[in-house]
Amino acid sequence: MWGGLIGLGTTAGVALVVARVAAIRRPRLEARVLPYVRDLTPARRAPAAVVPGNVVAAVFGPALRRAADAVERVLGGTPSVRRRLGRAGLDLTVHEFRVQQVLWGLAGFGIAAAYGLLRTWSRPGNPLPLLVVCGVAFVFGVLLRDNRLSAQVRAREAAIVAEFPTIAELLALSVAAGEAPVAALGRVVRRSGGELSRDLSEVLARIRTGDPVADAFDHLAATTGVPIVARFAHGIAVAVERGTPLADVLHAQAADVREAGRRALIEQASRKEILMLVPVVFLVLPVTVMFAFWPGFIGLSLSY
Repeated sequence: MWGGLIGLGTTAGVALVVARVAAIRRPRLEARVLPYVRDLTPARRAPAAVVPGNVVAAVFGPALRRAADAVERVLGGTPSVRRRLGRAGLDLTVHEFRVQQVLWGLAGFGIAAAYGLLRTWSRPGNPLPLLVVCGVAFVFGVLLRDNRLSAQVRAREAAIVAEFPTIAELLALSVAAGEAPVAALGRVVRRSGGELSRDLSEVLARIRTGDPVADAFDHLAATTGVPIVARFAHGIAVAVERGTPLADVLHAQAADVREAGRRALIEQASRKEILMLVPVVFLVLPVTVMFAFWPGFIGLSLSY
């Protein structure tokens, strides 16, 4: 009887899902009629494409949104999250990021629940500790997504710092060759690729939509989290406003960044001096001693 009830429930659920998917994928009346109405704009005529993932979003979307709102109320920090999303270069809103946090938490909860279920089958006991572990796993997943966002910010900023000297030198060469700052910026954006190039393409888009050059670079300086790029943007804005030589400014900034990278490398080497000796002492030195003494040892063995 239980098997029949479970089979009946499964069949009914599958039938409901299939019927709903068929109803969603069926063209709507307006999609069939509007293309033949001549007094509508083309943007109004184009029907929205139905994506199969919309079914899952329609079923679980409200619950996820409510859970995301609850996470937002508990954690807070919306300005910090919005700033980090911008610095990470992610095209996400704060609410979408909260939904991702809920999904990561549910993934942790599912892993802990599966482990608890298997453990309960093998060793039955009090389920309360397992429920606590599942709750902790959910919180850990939520916090892990936030930590992942911070890691993405650090990785992107490190990539920007690595790309900056080359981009600055290319801009300086283009300006020194006689191009205007905006034309030089467009040439560098077309010929390069990377995180800094993406930021500069946004600056170029702002300029082409009517923003003044100084204001566009000031916006870049205000939104970026890299001090080097902020100084670079301020330098270009001041050079454009006051008419100072832009090529000299870019060359100087690129040289400063390279010098700062060398200093950071020397400081890192001085902090990890003992760790740098580990391969020398435990790998290179024993091999050198072996190569030095092994022929003599073989000669002594053969002589005896």
